[in-house]
Amino acid sequence: MSTSTRVFVARLTGLGVFDPLGDQVGRVRDVVVIFSPTRYQPRAIGLVVEVSGRRRVFVPMTRITSIDAGAVITTGLVNMRRFEQRSNEVLVAAELFDRRVRVTDKEAIEDGFAEAIVEDLAIEQSARRDWLGVKVFVRQASGVSSASRAMSRLARRRSGKTMLVDIRDVEGLHEQPAEQSAERLLETYNDLKVADLADIIHELNPKRRSEVADALDDDRLADLLAELPGDDQVEIIAGLHSDRAADVLEAMEPDDAADLLADLSPAQAEELLGLMEPDDAEPLRRLLTYDEKTAGGMMTTEPVVLAPESTIAEALAMVRREELAPALASMIYVCRPPLEAPTGRYLGLVHIQRLLRDPPHGAVGSIIDKEMEPVSPSATLETVTRTLATYNLVSVPVVDDGGRLIGVVTVDDVLDHILPEDWREERHDLEVMP
Repeated sequence: MSTSTRVFVARLTGLGVFDPLGDQVGRVRDVVVIFSPTRYQPRAIGLVVEVSGRRRVFVPMTRITSIDAGAVITTGLVNMRRFEQRSNEVLVAAELFDRRVRVTDKEAIEDGFAEAIVEDLAIEQSARRDWLGVKVFVRQASGVSSASRAMSRLARRRSGKTMLVDIRDVEGLHEQPAEQSAERLLETYNDLKVADLADIIHELNPKRRSEVADALDDDRLADLLAELPGDDQVEIIAGLHSDRAADVLEAMEPDDAADLLADLSPAQAEELLGLMEPDDAEPLRRLLTYDEKTAGGMMTTEPVVLAPESTIAEALAMVRREELAPALASMIYVCRPPLEAPTGRYLGLVHIQRLLRDPPHGAVGSIIDKEMEPVSPSATLETVTRTLATYNLVSVPVVDDGGRLIGVVTVDDVLDHILPEDWREERHDLEVMP
């Protein structure tokens, strides 16, 4: 073991984990501790390590041979089974950071730290080679002016004085508080993609999931909800204030929002639709009228639509938008006005590759692919799947009886329906080679 035996968890998270030969095994995501009724110091029993495929596995502290400022070295033996938290285990970054505690040290109390918020936890290896929590880095929980808090938000820095205190002078570290911020938790995982963050949030208890939802802005929460299992979606949206729940639904892709509303009770769904802007609620009401496993039930109502006289340069500018999903950005749909679903008469589509081959000043109407037949909203999942596979497409247009484009079904929408219902929970349980 390295000579430095005290490690702060916030600095440990994100470090690379290597085998004795120097090959990287993964990256530290959290530290698992357990509390004992007979000992004031929590014992660190292992690390949660993210390995290939974004799988999170458990590495016991007994497998750690060295920890320093730049890396964690293991014995090389790593069990690749997905980490599942036990009832007596606590994740430091996910559950202890931002927890409100009481500090009993006299000098700390005199300095205004009687009530404090956990910022970090230091673990240290004892003479018996156990890793124990020894110090808590805390931030003042009270006595911070509103002006100071406002300045800290602008500077993206936390307000209030900080102090390092002995863990024996901290009470309430292992007690579930009534309320707890999730700011530090999200900072710890700010490098993750939304789908991978969803895996982390899914594994938290319902109370902590609710706190994470409160900490996220509407757009980020909307993206996260789309990646969570249906039960988690319903739990989170039901836990929000109705006005905010409506705002989050407005920020979601229409097909994802409609799927979520379909899982709510009719009364809940109608209440939220009534609170939404009419222009946002109307597409969702239409989507809810279709059977879930038809083109109408799977489609999104916000494809890229242009008039035939629009230039190729305009089309390329549209598909460059960062917020546009890749499947939607791969195709331009050409219609007569109006250009929002349901549009005027559908004329055809243009592949992005064709846009790249023609001069920017040309009109999209001159390069329309008219051979690709659209599907009706009643088309079955099997029909849509065959159409995508037959023509090597990532999206297919959906047209009503009047020849108007009412939406498109993308390949990810289809995968959501042909994979097992619990695929989101099990997506990292596929075999991964160590």
